[in-house]
Amino acid sequence: MSDQFNTIAGWTLAAGIVALGATIVTGQFYTHHPVEKGGFPVESADAGAEGAAKEVPIAALLQTADPAKGAEVFKKCASCHTINSGGANGIGPNLFGVLGKKHGHMAGFAYSPGLLAKEGNWDFDGLNEWLKSPKKYVDGTKMSFAGLSKPEDRANIIAYINSQGSNLPLPTAPAADAPAAAGAEGAANAAAPAAEGNAAAPAAAPAK
Repeated sequence: MSDQFNTIAGWTLAAGIVALGATIVTGQFYTHHPVEKGGFPVESADAGAEGAAKEVPIAALLQTADPAKGAEVFKKCASCHTINSGGANGIGPNLFGVLGKKHGHMAGFAYSPGLLAKEGNWDFDGLNEWLKSPKKYVDGTKMSFAGLSKPEDRANIIAYINSQGSNLPLPTAPAADAPAAAGAEGAANAAAPAAEGNAAAPAAAPAK
């Protein structure tokens, strides 16, 4: 009886030792160490908004805008728009002398209801916003063009449009932004206005 008890006790002790050893070994595998540094830095979502807030005003960029560059790029829009005096409306309206006139000024052209309801006249700031994003400028416009992202491109095309029948005095550049306006000289070729409703058009101009 004593020998049987000793045998059972021995096996029980051995099993306990094995279990204890297994616990120690597995504990080493699953030890959690504190993280000293994060793996990937996350850029703040405010960075894009801050960059947009620093955009140079169109009044400053117009001081060095190049109408000739706008004229060259405007040729791409000739199938949709005319910009000569007395030119006919096409897919888009004639743009001669558009600056300074009310939105939807061309008689006989089927403008979007949203543009017809837009208060005020076409001015430099308004035209800049239209060229940046027609759909944001006029709710419900049929213009499918996404807009010109580069302010320098918009300045060049606005300068060209102004030279065609409007010839309004350029707005005064804010004093703090005058040096920045010099950086606009030598900007990339401007993209021209395109007819509203023409998805293939390269640029956007006052249309429906």
